[in-house]
Amino acid sequence: MSAPSPSPQPLVPGRIMSGEMAEQPAVLRRILDEGAPAIRRTAEEIAGRNPRFVLLTARGTSDNAALYAKYLLEVLLGKPCGLTSMSTTTAYEARADLTDCLVITVSQSGGSPDLVASTRAAREAGAITLAVTNNAASPLAEVSEFHIDVLAGPEKALPATKTYTAELLALYLFVDGMRGGDGAASAKALPELVESVLARGDEVKALAGRYRFAERMVITSRGYGYPTAKEAALKLMETSYIPALSYSGADLLHGPLAMVDNISPVIAVVTDGKGGAALQPVLDRLRDRGADLVVFGPEPQVDAASAGFVLPTEGLAEELQPVLEIVPLQMLAYEVTIARGQDPDAPRALAKVTETH
Repeated sequence: MSAPSPSPQPLVPGRIMSGEMAEQPAVLRRILDEGAPAIRRTAEEIAGRNPRFVLLTARGTSDNAALYAKYLLEVLLGKPCGLTSMSTTTAYEARADLTDCLVITVSQSGGSPDLVASTRAAREAGAITLAVTNNAASPLAEVSEFHIDVLAGPEKALPATKTYTAELLALYLFVDGMRGGDGAASAKALPELVESVLARGDEVKALAGRYRFAERMVITSRGYGYPTAKEAALKLMETSYIPALSYSGADLLHGPLAMVDNISPVIAVVTDGKGGAALQPVLDRLRDRGADLVVFGPEPQVDAASAGFVLPTEGLAEELQPVLEIVPLQMLAYEVTIARGQDPDAPRALAKVTETH
């Protein structure tokens, strides 16, 4: 008699998302070692055409990466930038004169029809078009004049993690390449720093207990940290289903602060630099209101009045810190979701490739 077949092992909730978060140091090294030379060549060629302004096109997680690129382009290059509304092209069929404009479309899959259609229209309108994707064979890459592959490898969990940090680093290398910098050298510490954060899972798990029964959350930052606040809010909403509102610290003071009280969870993302300094008055106001405040930032920002997660930002340029600071917030979204008895790998009502038109 043959032995009975072993029972299939049950799938562990969140195992795919957890595994992909853990891949991030390797992905960042791959970009620095293998992708950086090609990104620099693309940057130099586009810089030689001297675009007069830049438009950024994206949706979802990639939209937050595009917002990060907007800060880079405006601060480091002095290029005026805007985030596009694709419906002006796809629904209203507007056709702007985009001569000498650089249009950067950021998409993990490169497959959403509205991204492809708006990029095609931009190229027909005279724009220099650059696609930043995780799929070099995608329709978006095919319709764009230039393409940057973020080299993240297949991403199977619905919440994007490694593709987001890959997009950030690729965009940084591109913008720095446009100004003739050595971005790969500046970013060489990132993989090891991300590894050190990933190793602190127990700290994040302890913080997650604060939010197991949260009914809403507010996440705030300023400057380069603002895209991180938006991405952290998105991760929490799509995995744990907690309504998470993200605000620039300045915008928070213009009205939404009124909803914050002593039972309102608030996460502040504090970059080590000018953005963090600009956020300090907001932190003071939040503490005055008795908010349940958790600070993700450099050690001087964490005090007895607030819980926090200390980010190892010493020696890391402010413009590179978003690649690091999102990682513990990805981990937080994962841990909160697990604590609430849900599976972060498969949020309800979502698909990996969202086909908007």
